[in-house]
Amino acid sequence: MLVDLAPTVLSLLPRHWRLRLERGQALAQQGYRGRFAPSPSGALHRGNLRTALLSWLVARQAGGQWLLRIDDLDTPRVVADAEAQILADLRWLGLDWDGPVLRQSRRLALYHAVLGALRRGGLLYPCRCSRRLLADVSAPHGGLSVYPGFCRERAPVWGPLQGRLPSWRLRLAPRELRWSERLAQPGVLAGATQVGDVVLRRADGYIAYHLATAVDELELGISEVVRGVDLWSSTGPQLAVMAALGAAPPAYAHVPLWCDDTGARLSKRDGSEGLCGFRQRGLDAAAVVGELAASVALVPPGTRLSAAEMQQELAHEPQHIGLVLQRAAKA
Repeated sequence: MLVDLAPTVLSLLPRHWRLRLERGQALAQQGYRGRFAPSPSGALHRGNLRTALLSWLVARQAGGQWLLRIDDLDTPRVVADAEAQILADLRWLGLDWDGPVLRQSRRLALYHAVLGALRRGGLLYPCRCSRRLLADVSAPHGGLSVYPGFCRERAPVWGPLQGRLPSWRLRLAPRELRWSERLAQPGVLAGATQVGDVVLRRADGYIAYHLATAVDELELGISEVVRGVDLWSSTGPQLAVMAALGAAPPAYAHVPLWCDDTGARLSKRDGSEGLCGFRQRGLDAAAVVGELAASVALVPPGTRLSAAEMQQELAHEPQHIGLVLQRAAKA
């Protein structure tokens, strides 16, 4: 069933952008559409690779589509040749995607159109609070995660002051944000106390991650997002954007993180092992797929099989992958 998009905001979009969002909502209702959305800030570590495999398996088991989107908006963090390496790694593992590779850097017109509609609809306000100011407010306890609303009721000045442009924040209604969550803790966050007025356009002019991600899920017709549990809290801000547009969110499955022997999560920053490390250990693609799958008990340790072979085995047990992931999430 197609969800009615909020006329107060969507009617302010140019017709072709509005129709694209409506088509996306229709696609999400017609069949399974998943996605993998890495950032080209370095090579994929094994936790990223496992999430890609699980996301691909879920989509293929459902007989659906699996899209590949490169989240390259934060250009200062983009590493040369990282995208090419990501594509090569996925191909080497046998993880094929549907349609062309999508890049957020080529979708800026859509993001700016949505920003403009939200602004004209009165759902944005300019904010001139610096990171230092917000850090000082959180002292001595730290951990400030919800914006205290200093600029919310001020007369809006959208242009530069003292040579500095404001960031743009979403004026969030005091309501609960709920989503369908199949793996992690229940999908519910209090908008006022746990999410707050999130930044949708940064003071340096860059489109914020939450806006681009929320708009992409809607416009691409994503029916379920499979990603790491470290992004669970990001779901609230993204749902806030979707709610402002009057659109239904996708379902979510936040998979457990892969940690090292000390219990620390793997990351690109510390150079955690990716395919390069696997290959240095003499593992081929079948062995790597088996090791990734064995880490969440999909197969016994030491199993060798291709991604396609694993998908064929799981096709005979349509609930198996969901049950295994639920056990892994509770471990």
